[in-house]
Amino acid sequence: MTTDSAGSNTGLFGRLRASVGAQPGEGAVLLWATAYYFLVLCAYYVIRPIRDDMGAASGAENLAWLFTGTMVGMLLVHPLYTSLVSKLKRRQFIGWTYRFFILNLVVFYLIFRTVSAEQAIWVGRIFFIWTSIFNLFVVSVFWSLLTDVFRPGQGKRLFGVVAVGGTIGAMLGATITTGLVGVMGPLNLMLVSAVILELAVRASHVLDRAEADMRAADPESPAEVVTARPAASEEVIGGGMLDGIKHIMSSPYLLGIASLILFYTISSTFLYFQQVDVVARTFGEDRAARTQVFGAMDIAVNALTLLAQLFITGRFIKWLGIGAALAFLPVVTLLGFGIMGFAPTLAVLIGFQVARRAGNFAIQRPAREALFTVLSRSDKYKAKNFSDTFVYRLGDQVGAWSYTWMAVFGLGLSGLAFTMVPLSAAWLGLAVWLGRKYAVREGQAPTK
Repeated sequence: MTTDSAGSNTGLFGRLRASVGAQPGEGAVLLWATAYYFLVLCAYYVIRPIRDDMGAASGAENLAWLFTGTMVGMLLVHPLYTSLVSKLKRRQFIGWTYRFFILNLVVFYLIFRTVSAEQAIWVGRIFFIWTSIFNLFVVSVFWSLLTDVFRPGQGKRLFGVVAVGGTIGAMLGATITTGLVGVMGPLNLMLVSAVILELAVRASHVLDRAEADMRAADPESPAEVVTARPAASEEVIGGGMLDGIKHIMSSPYLLGIASLILFYTISSTFLYFQQVDVVARTFGEDRAARTQVFGAMDIAVNALTLLAQLFITGRFIKWLGIGAALAFLPVVTLLGFGIMGFAPTLAVLIGFQVARRAGNFAIQRPAREALFTVLSRSDKYKAKNFSDTFVYRLGDQVGAWSYTWMAVFGLGLSGLAFTMVPLSAAWLGLAVWLGRKYAVREGQAPTK
């Protein structure tokens, strides 16, 4: 693979590389990683509005069951994926995984073309569950490959820059659907998503071949590691299909990461339900006003996220460390729910939600992914995938049903908000602990 010259700091490319904190030899790989993430999220956000419309057509009373179906689907699909990881080379199982989803999109397209309107409701429910599985899987596989190719120090410096590609891809995907759905129709957009996802496969192949370049470019890599380690893309990881689950249950570090994701998703679901309550009480049946508020929030989140990813994330993690980056979101969450407990108003909700979502995309997610750079290859693909998919959806379920039951027992908006304060404090303690464990493991980062 061709990379920028190791000694070149001149020219536009060299200046751009230096401005984002990339070392000589890392620039081209960074561009491909950013493009890969751009394509993955663009493909998802093209079909996300279609999924949401089918979920609405299914009826609001069925949404909780659709989310439960998604969690069960995650538990069924994970062993199939880890079986591929155990038996195939990295390039092969990544390609097979993405092309499995591409084939699914084509099949859904053909089915929707042939079923009746009544049957389409049921197929739409299956598509809703499938899309929710698709989203977490393709993103998890992307980050698994990135944590395998990038060394720990590179992840801390560059994952925030890579995340920019995902943010722009998500914005473009939603724009494509908004602009073309009236011309092409929602079903044809499924094929557009499939084509974009195939481009992501091609980008993943380029990144798969870049590991040696990144080892050579990393100033922290020992010389014997750079010269002696074989290309991981040619190695079969091996092991069993349940290794990810077993390793999480036996490793405090992996269990801590899974718990970190669980805390995040439980609190996210609580805040989402509170958002629904506050907005409904403020605007009643005025759908236009509700849509305007949600749109303004998305614009603010995207703008803050892009600015932070470009100018803050890498420097924040480099100067303050992974522990501080992991602690940022629980601190925001603790303060936000505390203020919501005293003043559950629309203005507080908007400020809290925007700060939290932008903080997750720009700070928490890159730092969380960096935690996996110091793990074995098996854990990067197996344990990580289980945490990113099943544990993530488990948190949704815990948050949704616990919020519902607490509301049944008479807790109002303030009381419900205060219940999240101790959870946020526990989350904060876990984040600090994981940051310390990461620092220890970074000094002993595995060469395989």
